[in-house]
Amino acid sequence: MLHLRVIAPFERTDRVLEVLDGTAGVTNVVLLAKAARRPEGDVILADVAREAANTVIGELKDLGVDRDGSITAEDLELSISRGADEAEARAPGAGDDAVVWDQFERRVADESRITWAFLAFLAIATQIAAIGVLIPSQILIVGAMVLGPEFGAVAALSFGLLRRRWPLVGSAARTLLAGFAVAIAVTLACALVSRGLGWIGQEDLRRGDEVRFIVTPDRWSFIVAVLAGAAGVLSITAGKSSALVGVFISVTTVPAAGYMAVALALGRWTEVRGSLLQLAVNVAGMVIAGAVTLFMQRLLWSKFGGGARPARERV
Repeated sequence: MLHLRVIAPFERTDRVLEVLDGTAGVTNVVLLAKAARRPEGDVILADVAREAANTVIGELKDLGVDRDGSITAEDLELSISRGADEAEARAPGAGDDAVVWDQFERRVADESRITWAFLAFLAIATQIAAIGVLIPSQILIVGAMVLGPEFGAVAALSFGLLRRRWPLVGSAARTLLAGFAVAIAVTLACALVSRGLGWIGQEDLRRGDEVRFIVTPDRWSFIVAVLAGAAGVLSITAGKSSALVGVFISVTTVPAAGYMAVALALGRWTEVRGSLLQLAVNVAGMVIAGAVTLFMQRLLWSKFGGGARPARERV
């Protein structure tokens, strides 16, 4: 269930209530007359099944509530209510299969911005991966994969391409390029210092079984990236954070960046090309798979989810 809070202009309150009362999957509707001050209006609270959320949000946008008032939705961790149970039962489809498009767009947009936290996490993950390559240690490489924050930007690229949100595509692409550029530069600087101190040398960058997969992209690399991209989008839309961790462990974006930085520091140009290609193959595979998965979710839901329409496109 989602908890919905609407600030409706006074003259549109009755129409908002009509939308909520007339939609299957809505319950616990509360009207707080003249409670909102900025913007002014009536506050309307309701619990909405995820399956019905796109229909409700879309009709509220049609009324211009998003422009002249406010629409806020948040996930409910616990709802003890027979009315809520009955509302979920009346709503078409299953909650885990429903994609609340506005919620998904806002999440991936937030996670694809260039922030100090994003750059710091990616740089730290890349340095851990670089150390894992040098030791070599699969535990450190896997740990770096989990720490990397890049999948949000990848999902934003998939969504932006599917819905033709070109500003979002541009923002996500810049975040990925800038993030990996900064992470590789920081790791390269550390590797050069380590080489100058005599801590690492050519013999430390071995292409053993532990790290060979990072610099030898092949058809299996692309297949894994496609599967991981599909699983990642499904985990976000269904709210399965534990599954998203598995996605991070499946792809070698961060290890490839770490390997590239060390190879640059040691002048191993063949490995630089291999790790760069691996990074590109993984990102491309995830973006393509993410867009296809979102398209299939939208198509299947429109056919088998009871006909609930997605929220109206912004113009």
